[in-house]
Amino acid sequence: METDYVAEFPHNHIDRRPRKRPRFAWDFPQAHPKVTASLFVSLHSGLYFGQDVGNGTSMGPSRVLLTDHSGLYLKGLAQKGSPPWRDDDKDGHYMFALGENLTPRYKIHRKIGEGTFGQVLECWDRETREMVAVKVVRSIKKYREAAMSEIDALQLLGKYDRNGSRCVQIRNWFDYRNHICIVFEMLGPSIYDFLRKNSYRPFPVDLVRELGRQLLECVAFMHDLRLVHTDLKPENILFVSPDYVKIPDYKSFSEAACYKRLPKSSAIKVIDFGSTADGHKHHNYIVSTRHYRAPEVILGNANLLPP
Repeated sequence: METDYVAEFPHNHIDRRPRKRPRFAWDFPQAHPKVTASLFVSLHSGLYFGQDVGNGTSMGPSRVLLTDHSGLYLKGLAQKGSPPWRDDDKDGHYMFALGENLTPRYKIHRKIGEGTFGQVLECWDRETREMVAVKVVRSIKKYREAAMSEIDALQLLGKYDRNGSRCVQIRNWFDYRNHICIVFEMLGPSIYDFLRKNSYRPFPVDLVRELGRQLLECVAFMHDLRLVHTDLKPENILFVSPDYVKIPDYKSFSEAACYKRLPKSSAIKVIDFGSTADGHKHHNYIVSTRHYRAPEVILGNANLLPP
């Protein structure tokens, strides 16, 4: 199989006088003979290595950049190639750069959140051609185990909530470079983020009533499946749409803050099922984020079994 890259001469005219031979495009740093031979076989067999997908390594055509630790580089980097391997930070978070790929399918657009579990990245899904939210879990055993439990809960919820009107929908999941990655539909801001950007102005009573109704329906739906969220808080309740309108704020005494934001849609969904408890089992450990923890949980009198 012929390679499909073309080497270009660096000059239009080459002086014929004896001198040190110029470096052309095909002059690569010398690598170990075994590495060079293996790369030659990979190229001429139409395969390449270096794309981490799931628990293994993806194989595909030869229009990619092949790199090894000896410093050998070949031309023809594909836009869908995997980024260079980087060590995680001291806390086990995945290190990335904007514009890089998270497997050949997802291109990282920006970071939209970070927490104890890991990071949430907004990515372009090349297969479905839409923006998605990818939760990249820290490469630590307990968080990986929690992520697998969350996947089980999400799949169970999605099985019975086919319209996806209560809980965030899972689209996909994979294990990438020792990080569990969960792909979700793209939603709007959380209730907390919306309030924060709105200078913590309160929502109208009618909107609060509608948000409460949807939240109670979601909790009842989970309890019917014998599941307990255990971490309900404004940060884990997201508006479906990011759109909002500005209306006059007549209670404001500042000219710079005479308008406040209101969401165009009151539709919400619950996220973050990493600490979801199975109602079929008895749990006596402390749950919920400390700032929102209920008194009965603090006192150790909580029974997580749904009625």
